[in-house]
Amino acid sequence: MIETIFGPMGGFEVAQRAAIGLALAVVVAGAAWRAGALSRSGVLAAAGCGTACVIAGWSWAALLILYFVAAALLSRAGSDQKDAITRGIVSKGGARDATQVLANGGLYSLAALIAAGFGIPWLAWGAVGALAASSADSWATELGVWLGGEPRSIISWTYVRPGESGGVTLTGLVASGAGAAWVGVVAMVLGLPATLGLTALLAGFGGSITDSVLGATLQERFRCDACNEPTERAIHVCGSATRRVGGIRWLDNDVINLLATCAGLFLGVLFYWIAENVGTRWNPIG
Repeated sequence: MIETIFGPMGGFEVAQRAAIGLALAVVVAGAAWRAGALSRSGVLAAAGCGTACVIAGWSWAALLILYFVAAALLSRAGSDQKDAITRGIVSKGGARDATQVLANGGLYSLAALIAAGFGIPWLAWGAVGALAASSADSWATELGVWLGGEPRSIISWTYVRPGESGGVTLTGLVASGAGAAWVGVVAMVLGLPATLGLTALLAGFGGSITDSVLGATLQERFRCDACNEPTERAIHVCGSATRRVGGIRWLDNDVINLLATCAGLFLGVLFYWIAENVGTRWNPIG
């Protein structure tokens, strides 16, 4: 059971938990850095997220760690093949930096800390929805690019390059559901009820679809005229400066990922409201 901490726990106890959380988070993030999953800035951001989750409660921290482990393993699977496919398109690859870590896990960590700290059950549901959305998007991207074949735009249904934002495949969509379900299953194993597991599946998949729609419509897009290829890079891998061809300026993939987790949080809160209004009352933090 996830515990309420601000109130029954005094300031000294919270400080103790923060110190323990920071130490453990640094160890885990450092191991991820040595494995090539995080950059140096990513280690700092991950340590901050991990510390917040440990303060919120061990279940929150365990859920974050298991989400990250699964995402990191999928990122390494077929990495050479995926890099060869997407190297000219995606702006970032390899180890996750601080911006990527915060865009994917920052909202979850903050919501978990506030929900557990002040006893806000609807925000607890939103936090799980946010993490499920990040997981769903990560699984869809990694498995969709690796195994999905030729993607289509989620808006126009025309073929796009693998790795291009807004592109979806059947494999990627199934992987998206699996990634969201992973968070839900882990949450239930940690003692949370099946209702929240279903919420994670639905909110996570919805957040992933939001990511694809925003990526296809609003994300800033560039084109390398020298290679005649779409890209997210201001400077293409060939060394040529690219030309901006659409989307909202500065609305890059990291911002889109953050908005997708916001969508997951909103859907989690919505499903909590629905559960409350149909008589299923559950408070995960009190």
